[in-house]
Amino acid sequence: MSLAAIVTRLRAAGCVFAEDEARLLAAAAPDPAELARLVERRAAGEPLEHVLGWARFRGLRVQVDPGVFVPRPRTEFLAEQAIAAAPGPAAVVVDLCCGSGALGAALVAALGEVELHASDIDPAAVACARRNLPGARVYEGDLFDPLPAGLRGRVDLLLANVPYVPTGEIPLLPAEARLHEARVALDGGGDGLEVLRRVAASAGRWLAPGGHLLFETGGRQAAHAVEAIARHGLTPRVAHSGDWDATVLIATRQG
Repeated sequence: MSLAAIVTRLRAAGCVFAEDEARLLAAAAPDPAELARLVERRAAGEPLEHVLGWARFRGLRVQVDPGVFVPRPRTEFLAEQAIAAAPGPAAVVVDLCCGSGALGAALVAALGEVELHASDIDPAAVACARRNLPGARVYEGDLFDPLPAGLRGRVDLLLANVPYVPTGEIPLLPAEARLHEARVALDGGGDGLEVLRRVAASAGRWLAPGGHLLFETGGRQAAHAVEAIARHGLTPRVAHSGDWDATVLIATRQG
């Protein structure tokens, strides 16, 4: 299957970056038969990252299995804010709703030796994160539930890339996300902030004095998210990136 034929097939399927995707698929396939299978999976609407088996995140190649939430480029802004807030290379980091483990991998790459713990409720995501985070402890369970009690009051950075799409807006998502990623990684409840509120309610018990909770949210949700955080004794501030079209809240447990 020639590169030109692949581009034509992908364009017909509505792939905007058909040329780039064609080159990636051709490089990923060990033989023509496998290449044809990969092209047809992509043309059928499967996310490119699931077809390739990896996603690029802050210069890293992060493994992403079918069904697992694909790390978004805008979440690199969350990673940048977390790296800037880290107290040093010996930081204790917890990544809730870790998905593939992309955030944790980015922090380890930037900071070096950290004590990293991660959790996700989706078994497929946990299996994926364990491969991407070989030096971390990755737990399966709901938010804080599977974490060891010894972490309470010790966490310097608590990352929580929680789902924040309102339930009623799930049908409006692109088909790639709506049909191929776990709903639990997308659906944030009625107003999109239900999981965030649960994290905020318990975060103070896990954070060290001066520790930070960081999460991504929609720009129009930021004011309500700030209220939810402040209600639980944390001091919030909002960071926004126009380049990434990303909004991150950083909430601090005062010392």
